[in-house]
Order: sequence, then C-alpha cells, then structure tokens
Amino acid sequence: MFSNNSNFVHGVDTAFLLIFGIAIFFLIMLTTIMIVFVIKYNKKRHAKAVQIKDSSKLEIVWTTIPLILVLLMFYFGWRGFIPMRNAPADAMQVKAIGRMWKWTFEYPGKKQSDTLMLPINKAVKMSLFSKDVIHGFSIPDFRVKEDVVPGKNNYTWFIPEKLGNFDLFCSAYCGLSHSYMLALVRIVPEDEFNTWLAALPVKKSDDNNEGFKILEKNGCFSCHSTDGRKIIGPSFKGIYGSSHDVMTDGVSRKITVDSLYIQTSILDPNKDVVVGFPQGVMKSYKGIIRDKDIPKVIEYFKNLK
Repeated sequence: MFSNNSNFVHGVDTAFLLIFGIAIFFLIMLTTIMIVFVIKYNKKRHAKAVQIKDSSKLEIVWTTIPLILVLLMFYFGWRGFIPMRNAPADAMQVKAIGRMWKWTFEYPGKKQSDTLMLPINKAVKMSLFSKDVIHGFSIPDFRVKEDVVPGKNNYTWFIPEKLGNFDLFCSAYCGLSHSYMLALVRIVPEDEFNTWLAALPVKKSDDNNEGFKILEKNGCFSCHSTDGRKIIGPSFKGIYGSSHDVMTDGVSRKITVDSLYIQTSILDPNKDVVVGFPQGVMKSYKGIIRDKDIPKVIEYFKNLK
C-alpha cells in the first residue's frame, strides 16, 4: 500500500482501504450481533415468540448511517478515478497493441518494442488497441487497469515514480494462452530512455501484408503463433521449407513444408497432421479462404523467418 510506484497509488489505495475497513467493521459487528441474538433469543429462553413493535428511530439510524458510508465510499472512489481520465496535454504518447497472446508497444516514429520502456517522473498516455478480442491492460504496481476493446479507441495514463521492473498483465480472459500474455515494464532515468529510444530500430509491421490480413481475418493467430511458441497448432515462424513428421491415414511420415502442403492444410487440414498436435481441431477453410488468396498466404509464410 502507498508504494508510490505511480501517481495513482495513493488515490486507489485510499479508496480500497476505506471500503475494506468498512466491510471488515460490518462483518465483525453483524456477526457479533447475530451470535448474541442466537444466544439471547434462543428457544430455550423464549419458548413462546413475542411480537416486538417496530422502532422508527432505529429504522432512521440504520438507513442514514449506511447512506452516509456509501456516499463516502463513492466520493473517495470518484476522487481517485477522475484524474485517471484527464491525461496531461504534454504526456508522452505510446501505443499499446494487444493480440493473442502478446503485447507490442509503439513509440513515435513507428518504433516498436515488446518491452514497455518509460522514463521516470514523466507522464505517459497509453493509447490502447486490440487486434482480435477483448484484452485488459493492467499494471498492478501502478494501480492501472483499462479494457482494450477491438474497434474502440481507449486510453490510460500515469506517471511512473519509481525505478525498476514491473509486470504488465492481460486482465481479461482472452483465450487459451491468456495467462502467458505478459510484458515487462522498465522504468529508467530519462537520459537512459532517450538513448534506448534513439537506438530502437523501426520495426516493420505485417499489418499491410495481404497474407497476414487474410490469416488475421480468419482467426488463424488464435491457434498459431508467429514467434515460435506452440499453441494449439504449430507456429508459423520459419515453417516454410522446414521438415516435420506428420500423421497421414494413421501412418507417420516426414514432409517438407512447401506451397502444396500449405494449400492442403488450408483446404483439408486433417489430412497431414503434425505429430504432437491433435487431429480434428482445425476446420476446413475451403470456400472461406478463396483460391486466389492462398498464394498470398503462402508468400507471407515464405517471408516469416
């Protein structure tokens, strides 16, 4: 609590401690009253039930006090939330792109990194985008959490106030490898950040590649990674020209991934299944991915090293 990792820690922790304290107080108080009533008014002591007349004073008290406490909790929550939606005009702009199951961060000049590197004591506004499903941008140490919704422009901002490494999570369940959708946040002195950013190469994006767009549109990246990780199916990274053991009609054989194999895998995916992966999971994309688009996918694979 109050670790001062960011400018929002104090407000969030104050609201949390207040609400938590009120909840604990009422838990203890109501449990105690319940136990006292069970003992005092049990059937052995009061065999015959007696009607007790209502008390207007008591009703006013148990209505007024909770109302005041609820308004108090709302006030502290509101006071902590409002600044989170008012980013400074001079805040550094960084784009956070979420896709299954990876974070990518884009800095001015279209420079990209898998690590969120930021200078200490400088406001940063994170523009949040999703390439596929709903994700959650969450840095617990900074008390920052915001939904990343496809088709919706959203943002969050904060001022990191402590040097070090921090974890960034996806806080919305986004599929099979949701728990592996992690990233590192590094807070460094400003001169070190400037040196790092200047040396960061401009990373070419696949977003304008026609083959990539076809695969993304059909949800292929939900089961196949582009960075070598095995998910539900084999990774696309370096797959073209590589050798694999496959099961064909129950018989294992070795094949080299070429244009014909990729076309067959799209139209009849259960014909040659790579050993170690389940059969019958992938559906046929015949009639979904057009024949004229298959060469574009193949060309994308050829360049995905």
